[in-house]
Amino acid sequence: MNIVSLEELPKEKVTDFFHEHWGSSEMVISSGVYDCAALEGFAVLNEAGVIKGLITYVVKGKECEIISLDSLEEKKGIGTSLMKEVENVAAENGCTRITLITTNDNLLALKFYQKRGFRISTIPRDAVEKARRVKPKIPLIGHDGIPIRDEIELEKGMKGDEK
Repeated sequence: MNIVSLEELPKEKVTDFFHEHWGSSEMVISSGVYDCAALEGFAVLNEAGVIKGLITYVVKGKECEIISLDSLEEKKGIGTSLMKEVENVAAENGCTRITLITTNDNLLALKFYQKRGFRISTIPRDAVEKARRVKPKIPLIGHDGIPIRDEIELEKGMKGDEK
């Protein structure tokens, strides 16, 4: 598996990835508004150099927040490998916890993160309604026909600091 820092990729390749898979590189969540194409992160490339997975994050003091995680091929270890890269960065920066936000409809993500030691920490009700005021393109209906309304924040303590 070829994992590279996003700094090693042409910015337009990263921007194109977000536009293709998210409609834009802008992520609006309760912790802020982010241009994912401008964030630090990692990508998994196939033999042809095509992005098959991508993760972005921000380090804020002693906390590392994952902003986006995409794996285009499930059950191949792409998401897990990208998560491990961010966990290494968090440890190198002395972070005590890693957080992330997903939406109430994203049941696969909830399963994925919880299997990797993350726990639900808060559920900001109607947070997606607020995000739509900034980014109206956020769909009303998500995976499996579930209305997208709430955010779910998950967290994982770093080694020796688990909650």
